[in-house]
Order: sequence, then C-alpha cells, then structure tokens
Amino acid sequence: MEFLITLITTVLLLLMPAITSSQYLGNNLLTNRKIFQKQETISSYAVVFDAGSTGSRIHVYHFDQNLDLLHIGKDVEFFNKITPGLSSYANDPEQAAKSLIPLLQQAENVVPIDLHHKTPIRLGATAGLRLLNGDASEKILQAVRDMFSNRSTFNVQPDAVSIIDGTQEGSYLWVTVNYALGNVGKKYTKTVGVMDLGGGSVQMAYAVSKKTAKNAPKVADGVDPYIKKLVLKGKPYDLYVHSYLHFGREASRAEIMKVTRSSPNPCLLAGFDGTYTYAGEEFKAKAPASGANFNGCKKIIRKALKLNYPCPYQNCTFGGIWNGGGGNGQKHLFASSSFFYLPEDVGMVDPKTPNFKIRPVDLVSEAKKACALNFEDAKSTYPFLAKKNIASYVCMDLIYQYVLLVDGFGLDPLQEITSGKEIEYQDAVLEAAWPLGNAVEAISSLPKFERMMYFV
Repeated sequence: MEFLITLITTVLLLLMPAITSSQYLGNNLLTNRKIFQKQETISSYAVVFDAGSTGSRIHVYHFDQNLDLLHIGKDVEFFNKITPGLSSYANDPEQAAKSLIPLLQQAENVVPIDLHHKTPIRLGATAGLRLLNGDASEKILQAVRDMFSNRSTFNVQPDAVSIIDGTQEGSYLWVTVNYALGNVGKKYTKTVGVMDLGGGSVQMAYAVSKKTAKNAPKVADGVDPYIKKLVLKGKPYDLYVHSYLHFGREASRAEIMKVTRSSPNPCLLAGFDGTYTYAGEEFKAKAPASGANFNGCKKIIRKALKLNYPCPYQNCTFGGIWNGGGGNGQKHLFASSSFFYLPEDVGMVDPKTPNFKIRPVDLVSEAKKACALNFEDAKSTYPFLAKKNIASYVCMDLIYQYVLLVDGFGLDPLQEITSGKEIEYQDAVLEAAWPLGNAVEAISSLPKFERMMYFV
C-alpha cells in the first residue's frame, strides 16, 4: 500500500506542471499563468523619395508583419516636400543631391536609430529627369547614390536610386489608392482606376480582364508594354498602364505653345506678353489683342494632343495610343496631383478637403469665366495662381484638363470622378501618390514579411 501511494504521488508531481495552472506552496494556493516565450514584434519602416519635376518629396511609412500601416505619431505616414525639383540642377548634380539632405535628416529623425540599418530607402525620379538632355539625369542620380552611401544610415540597395518609368509610376499609384481604399485582393471589377497629372507627364492605370490583357496590342522593343502584371495579396491583376510624356501640366503648356509658335495663342489672357520656359526651352507666349478665346483655345489643345493621329488599334486615346478597352476597372476613377490642385487653386473646392467629386463639365464653366478675364484681373481673381506666377495660364490649364479627360481619355463629360491629394485611411489620411505602392513592394521583399506585392 505504501508503495502504491509513493507511485501515485510521483506521477502527480511529474504531471502537475503540464496539467495545471496552479501550484501549492505550504498551505497557500498560488495561481499563475503558464509562461510562454515572448513573441518578437516584427515591423519595418520604409523611406521613399519622390523626385518629381516641380519638387522633391519624402514619405516615411511604418508597416507591421502583415504589411498593414502603423501610426507614426498621430499620422500613418511622415510627409514633407521641398522645391525646386532635381531637374532644376541639370548643370550641378552635386547641388541636386545636397538639396535632399534636409528631407533625409527628417526621415532619420522619424525612424528609430536602431532600425536605420534595416530600413530600405528608395528614390524614384519621374518625368522631370526623364526629359533632361544627354547624361544630365544620370549624373544627378549618381550624385544622389553617392550622397546616400556616404551620408545615410539607411539600407541602400544597388537599385535604390533610379528613374522610374511612367508605367511603374502609374502601377504604384494604382496600388496606393486601392490599398488605402481596402480594395487589395478583391476582384478587378471592384478596384478603382487612377489618373495622375504631374508636371511632365500624365498617367492612366486601371485593371482589366484576362481576356483584354491577352489581346492587348504588342509594342516595339524598348517601349513600355500596355499591360503590367502584378500579384497583390495573393491575387493576380492585369493593369492597363500608359504614361504620356510631355503632357503633364507644365509640359503640356510647351506643347500648346508649339502649335502657334511665334503667333498669338488664344489660350493666353488679354494683356499678357512674355515667354514660357520648360525643360530649358523658351516659347513665345503672347495673347491675341482680343484676349483668350474658349473655342479657339480648345482647337489648339486638340492639335497639341494629336487627336487626329492615325490609330492602328480599334480604340485610341491620343497620339495613336491604345486606350485599354475600358471596362469595369475604369468605371470608378481617382484623379491626383494637378487634377486636384488646379480646381483647388481656382477656388472650385474647399482647400481643406482631402478629396472631392468633380465632373469634366465642371471645368468648362470655370474655364469660360477665366478666359473672359484679362491678365491683371486674373491675378486678383486667382491669388493662389498669381502667387505661383502662373495666373496667365489659367484659361489654358482649365481647358487642357477638360480636353484631356473628354477628348483624350474618352470620358463622359458628366462622369463623376474623385479627385484628391489625400485618402482617408483608418483615423488619418494618406498622400495619394505612388510612393506607398513602391514602399509596399520594398517591404514585401524583406524576410519575415508577407509577400504582398510583386510584379510578374
């Protein structure tokens, strides 16, 4: 009997740690939880420079292991910008690189110092550098690479600094907008198409069906394909993407001036006589004695867009470019950059709003009002444009956006578009710009993180 009691006691002592969450100490019962090894909290920051044609911008994001954004203070990103853009330093690449140091310092202050060596840093240059002549752009990029390597404590990969092509820019923006709206992983018909009117180029990107992608026109070697294939949260998408170089807000003015050459241009306001400089080239900018003319300006812009250019496909936008076929992926559109800033600057919307609804036809009403003004009156009517020294182009810019949307992209004048500089995300807002998509790709490639996004 004594042996049996000893055996049972021994077995109970061996089993107790595994089967109970209590233990005895003398006459006292101590209850305590099992002790598990603390799980490592994995997160990563990403730093992305957007080197645009009119300025450079810094974006800092913080992701958890599942590629969900974490807060940085009260916001879900750190953002700041400087002017002018890198392309303004075409003859001084070292100064171009130095211009980024204040933004770099700000990013270094945002990211905890013990995570610097793990934090990927990228710089994507867009249309401004694409338009520079000769090797000027490559010299600037190399100066930035050297500055990052010598000055930055972040993780600088060999491909960290580059000119991103227009299709990449459009694809990244599409990811940004659909990520922010919670559309990632949904059917392509539930996604939102994007348009981005920058300084040097304009992009259109939207998801299409597999059938449309399969039948997309082939392009010549060295030309960006019409379809970009990417996987986002395990779901493959076929994106129609095209970037129209020379047709951004600033670049388009030069194209419009080329149509009239040294003759008066009906897109310019009465009393204006000067020059317009873009990408180092000067253009005569003189208004007719009678001032701007809505229909005359519209005709000039249609010529600048090459709307009558031969179309080798069933449907084209302008300049002989395939339009992607339309479809549900283009049914809802989000327009960013100058599609937002121009209506804001002319007072069509509340400047405090992050985004708003607008129809192409709404631009016509404002354009007719603007075109009827002389140059001096326009400066007082549009103080924000006057401050930027571009009030003389208000008639031109408004009509250009309308013609681009309706005659160029083939949208219905009454189609409602969401135009914005920011998108509501959780309890904060995100900049509606391509760097978030680029950051998601960068973090997706890190070990231990979900491979949310990659191109195929």
